[in-house]
Amino acid sequence: MTQAAESPKKYHNYIGGEWVESSSGEFFENINPADHNDIVGLFPKSNQEDVDKAVAAANEAATRWRRTPAPKRAELLFNLAEILRDNKEQFTRDMTREMGKVLSEAGGDVQEAIDCTYYTAGEGRRLHGFTTKAEMPNKYAMCERQPVGICGLITPFNFPMAIPSWKLIPALVCGNTVVIKSGEDVPLSTINLVKACEEAGIPKGVVNVVNGFAEPGKALVENEDVRLISFTGSTDTGRIIAEQCARDNKIVSLEMGGKNAIIVMDDADIDNAVEGSLWGAFGTSGQRCTASSRLIIHEDVYEEFTTKLVEKVKELKVGNGLDESVQVGPVINQQAMDKIMSYIEIGQNEDGATLACGGKRLTEGEHANGYFIEPTVFTNATRDMRISQEEIFGPVTTCIKISSLEEAIDVANDVKYGLSSAIYTQDVNQAFYATQELYTGICYVNSATIGAEVHLPFGGTKGTGNGHREAGTQVLDIFSEWKAIYVDYSGKLQKAQIDEVEI
Repeated sequence: MTQAAESPKKYHNYIGGEWVESSSGEFFENINPADHNDIVGLFPKSNQEDVDKAVAAANEAATRWRRTPAPKRAELLFNLAEILRDNKEQFTRDMTREMGKVLSEAGGDVQEAIDCTYYTAGEGRRLHGFTTKAEMPNKYAMCERQPVGICGLITPFNFPMAIPSWKLIPALVCGNTVVIKSGEDVPLSTINLVKACEEAGIPKGVVNVVNGFAEPGKALVENEDVRLISFTGSTDTGRIIAEQCARDNKIVSLEMGGKNAIIVMDDADIDNAVEGSLWGAFGTSGQRCTASSRLIIHEDVYEEFTTKLVEKVKELKVGNGLDESVQVGPVINQQAMDKIMSYIEIGQNEDGATLACGGKRLTEGEHANGYFIEPTVFTNATRDMRISQEEIFGPVTTCIKISSLEEAIDVANDVKYGLSSAIYTQDVNQAFYATQELYTGICYVNSATIGAEVHLPFGGTKGTGNGHREAGTQVLDIFSEWKAIYVDYSGKLQKAQIDEVEI
């Protein structure tokens, strides 16, 4: 007899310190994008009732957690970092299986969560306010941070553990309780993070997670007890969330799209620039908001650079990320596949652009059961083409020719986004001038547009977000509010701005 296939494991929501099924009683399949026959697990299809329960649990835990001394909160987060570190290998494989990125990149994703947690835990013994001199005598003036309340965290698929950690850990160290709506394509990585929180001893109700699609995300945004929404995802969805939060007077932090450019000047180390562009454009199959989707190249080195780039791109191995020899994994789902292929068609139909390599969906042999696209390069593109202006979010990049640094900067800034930028040059004057003039939240010199580190602020300008920054100490300004404190020990009423001070 043939042994029956093992049924996929069922996972649950985490509400009030308990792992519970959705009120709907329904589950959805989490499918490996590299192999549609591989069902990673069954996850609860949550609804508004689940969100309301999770918010109620967060509300019940809020006062106790807020009153827990910040250094003690930090100790629990340090425990969490240790648990993440000890389970890095398993969490990495789980991530590659559900999201598709190659093992080395998935390991970097988990490591970023580890780094973020260690780093942010240290803020539990700082969370600095400041003191200053008061206008009146015998009066003390200072300020301190206080938590905002219940935070709703809505996270995407492309960094299944790093981005949730960027939001969760600073929210916790500041004394907030949270409800996470996991990315529907990558729920297991969020579950792994929350299970680690449970193991670390974070009290019941402080961290809650609901899984599902649009309904729980919408319910979380609309719940009147949620004070803050932190969202990373598409610009269209972010705009809808911002409008709802404005109506409800909620705090909202948005991290959205990017159309990032690498400038390659005539004095650049061409081989280094090619390697950086290869990594920036095709790492995570181009599914990064910081992906190098535009390459702006000086005319004197344009032919040399594009020839070398295309040769390297053709050599990239595409396949299942669990294979350690693979360099480019699948894209996340059918919707992403359709969007990327439509943009490749747009590029082929735009007057002047040349499809230099790639452009096809891979469907044969090892690629038969996954969402695989050939890494794609368009040359002879112009700044105003749709493939040069709109976020594709896939393994596609465009090459644009320029004749000067001023023109390069003008082209780089000529999009609605402003997340990341880069320049390759050996001229320190050009490098510093570019970092001054490129209107982005992140700028690299002699490196790709990807590779942010957790102790620096992350975020962008223009359509990329709404001015907030994640990571670094700057993220504390999202998850805390300032309180000014005045202590008058004069023994009488003193009226600032009114009473005259005797000298």
